[in-house]
Amino acid sequence: MVMEVVARAPGKIILSGEHAVVHGTTAVASSINLATSVSLRFSDDGDEILKLELKDMGLEFSWPIGRIKETLPGFDSPDPSTPKSCSVESHRSISCLIEDQAIPEAKVALSSGVSAFLWLYTCIHGYKPATVTITSELPLGSGLGSSAAFCVALSGALHALSSGSGLDYSQQGWLMFGENELELVNKWAFEGEKLIHGKPSGIDNTVSTYGNMIKFRSGELTRLKSNLPLKMLITNTKVGRNTKALVAGVSERTLRHPDAMASVFSAVDSISKELSTIIQMPATDDVSITEKEEKVEELMEMNQGLLQCMGVSHASIETVLRTTLKYKLSSKLTGAGGGGCVLTLLPTRILLDA
Repeated sequence: MVMEVVARAPGKIILSGEHAVVHGTTAVASSINLATSVSLRFSDDGDEILKLELKDMGLEFSWPIGRIKETLPGFDSPDPSTPKSCSVESHRSISCLIEDQAIPEAKVALSSGVSAFLWLYTCIHGYKPATVTITSELPLGSGLGSSAAFCVALSGALHALSSGSGLDYSQQGWLMFGENELELVNKWAFEGEKLIHGKPSGIDNTVSTYGNMIKFRSGELTRLKSNLPLKMLITNTKVGRNTKALVAGVSERTLRHPDAMASVFSAVDSISKELSTIIQMPATDDVSITEKEEKVEELMEMNQGLLQCMGVSHASIETVLRTTLKYKLSSKLTGAGGGGCVLTLLPTRILLDA
């Protein structure tokens, strides 16, 4: 007998507040219509192997269940209802399992994602043989939340076939988790994100779990009802970067200049709060829509200036900013910066002219 489930989770853009949100300020984010899918397949064919297939990269990793049990003991009776952080000792054990795979040097950045996979899988399903297949529409390391979408989709698939999922397996087609299940999936995904990024804020996995548009601060989620449809152009600079290093760099700058950076974070907090208010205000005619869009443009420009103060911009980002400015369009980086993607607001007046 074969049991299989597929879970999908969207990527995201951060409209305001990246980096500052790690330091306790407000951020505004939205899901996008690019997603990562995770297929989890159990089979009783007697093959005692845990297999991870990364279809887009043409990579496959596998571990004998006995090897996992020997290296990472203590998961004979997993508890999927209680998310847990990976200890230093467990992380060391997982590193040994990854070393077994001889990951190509060009793909060594994948190691943290494979670590998250091994931790989440073992915590939720213990030593059960399975095949997990990953496919994604999201470019890696671009600021669109590819790691969070991976962790959320993985947590969703693992939870769906766990003992406490409560799903009706007699149904086929897409099913939606309830609020309690979404909360649990989000918490597990956050544990995966911590293994990948060190000290993430949690905003990426939260917007990937719940979708739509959210306001986020220190783990507290507020869903936003947008009365202003925002059209955003996403430009991928295709310059790779290390999110963990960029987050650490902002923290180091904060230690060196605590008062100045506190002012920067406070300004970002004000921008995010004002942006969330504008987004939710009704716009009844073209004039009010234009006024609101102009305010959003100004807030984006201010946020970009503050991100430059944090030291996370990049020459490739500045090139996009200069290019869009020629057409009187406002842009800002989204995500960790240092390359990655840039958001440009496409105002209604531009769309109507087109």
